[in-house]
Amino acid sequence: MAKKYIDVMDTTFRDGFQSVFGGRVLMDDFFPAVEAAKQAGITHFEFGGGARFQSLYFYLQENAFKMMDGFREIVGADANLQVLSRGINTVMLDTGSREMIDLFAKMFAKHGTTTVRNFDALNDVNNLAFSSEMIKKHGMNHEVVVTMMDLPPGCSGAHDVGFYEKTLRNILDSGIDFDSVCFKDASGTANPHKVYETISMARKLLGDSTHLRLHTHETAGVSVAAYLAALEAGANGIDLAASPVSGGTSQPDILTMLHATKGTNYNLGDLKLEKVLKYEERVKECLSEYMIPPEATQVSPLIPFSPMPGGALTANTQMMRDSGELEKFDKVIAAMKEVVERGGYGTSVTPVSQFYWQQAYANVMFGPWKQIAPGYGRMVLGYFGKTPVEADKEIIELASQKLKLDPTSENPLDIADRDDNKSIAHWTKVLEDEGLETSDENIFIAGACDQKGIAFLKGEGPLMVRKGKNNCSGDNEMAGNYTVVVDGKQYSVQVAEGEGDIQIAPTTTASAVVPAGPSGAGSVEINSQTPGNVWKILKNPGDVVAEGDIIMILEAMKMEIDITAPQAGKIASINVNVNDAVADAQLLATME
Repeated sequence: MAKKYIDVMDTTFRDGFQSVFGGRVLMDDFFPAVEAAKQAGITHFEFGGGARFQSLYFYLQENAFKMMDGFREIVGADANLQVLSRGINTVMLDTGSREMIDLFAKMFAKHGTTTVRNFDALNDVNNLAFSSEMIKKHGMNHEVVVTMMDLPPGCSGAHDVGFYEKTLRNILDSGIDFDSVCFKDASGTANPHKVYETISMARKLLGDSTHLRLHTHETAGVSVAAYLAALEAGANGIDLAASPVSGGTSQPDILTMLHATKGTNYNLGDLKLEKVLKYEERVKECLSEYMIPPEATQVSPLIPFSPMPGGALTANTQMMRDSGELEKFDKVIAAMKEVVERGGYGTSVTPVSQFYWQQAYANVMFGPWKQIAPGYGRMVLGYFGKTPVEADKEIIELASQKLKLDPTSENPLDIADRDDNKSIAHWTKVLEDEGLETSDENIFIAGACDQKGIAFLKGEGPLMVRKGKNNCSGDNEMAGNYTVVVDGKQYSVQVAEGEGDIQIAPTTTASAVVPAGPSGAGSVEINSQTPGNVWKILKNPGDVVAEGDIIMILEAMKMEIDITAPQAGKIASINVNVNDAVADAQLLATME
């Protein structure tokens, strides 16, 4: 009797890169490994989407569409190339308008995508309907998703088998057109018994003909057991990665699962051990210069208490490392349980995982619930759809007060369609004003990445790639690319070994210095409570302010932080500029 064929999607070049490097790997460095994967017999790849879309423009100064074209050219026309999409967000920073979601599907189909894995972090099926329609309209396969995790101990009300069955039935009842179904556990916290019961439920509900798969991460240490449970329950496919971007915060290794399924009735993608070994050797060679954060290689027993996806964990720790705050990581993780519980149990996967992180970070840095992270606040208020259970009423009221927004049950797409800044016409005009080509690709890049997308198109974005030795001891040679802060200014620094040249370039273009008012510095100093970047300055020297008025807004951990007047008075000086990098306790402004 032939073994049951199990489709293996190789996530090395998307989720693997995101989970280990925060997505920051240059295409010319990894394309030789794609060729090696093809030679190893791999035909199904995750090659883009998710945060690996934005990271190319934010940090690598590469065009994601060019990368996708190059990937398709290497693997050939028959390979199944898959991307990750966040329902009404697709790969954008925020909820997209209907016309931008349509443009997403058009562009990704044009640039080589076969399949779109489409999920909503809130498991709000209404958020999947329109994006799935556009995916099918442009000729791609649609893999609809139910997102999973285990709730922290002591929490209940969602994320059990009954909750997943209800979500799946809602998908079926909605009439959404799909080609396959994935249960996606981005934090790797769903326990294997629940995985078995959930996949068994789904198999009975869907019948034998539907392609059914599980996606998980090794972060909590149970991924192999979860995959074996899923296979036993009737799954047709699983996601795996290649070393050195496997295990830890990423997917289990291909070699590991080949070993784990020895003697079973499962054929993992017709993959052969000796060919995979050669492929993994090539991946290791291609990535040998990249700094692998130590947390990316570890399994954390604390993750089930504070579910944080592998793909977000390393991105967040890298930001904390850049700002000198990494020692606070454990405190932020510990603060997440309350944030998850009071936020309505959205699945900890992008963008909700980032909302959880931002709110936990704010609770650690500024005191519990002293600030509301904008994304978290808008989520509990209903601006991204319906949370699995209603958020804590006190938190809803606090978010409404802090953000000056009323709770809503309106369709997020209708809200986005009314926002001129989310229209194709708006971004077309922005491109025209900047003297840039108004191609469909450029319109989507600008709409998805905002000002950082414009900076890329103008050739003004910073290159921020972490190359160097793979550990951080003081004995290491330090050749590579680094970001440093000097006198409040952020620089991208390229350091060469030996007698090589050292090149330093500002990562941002500083605005003109805002002069102090006639009275000079005031007696009341306003200091930053956290490292970050100056995003907006709303008041000028000489302005009269009331206590609590917002003077400026910083950005830290992808979160907006209001800097407010501690008392009524007059602004005497503004001591920073837009785009400045600021340190903890740095002087921002004075009052009199």
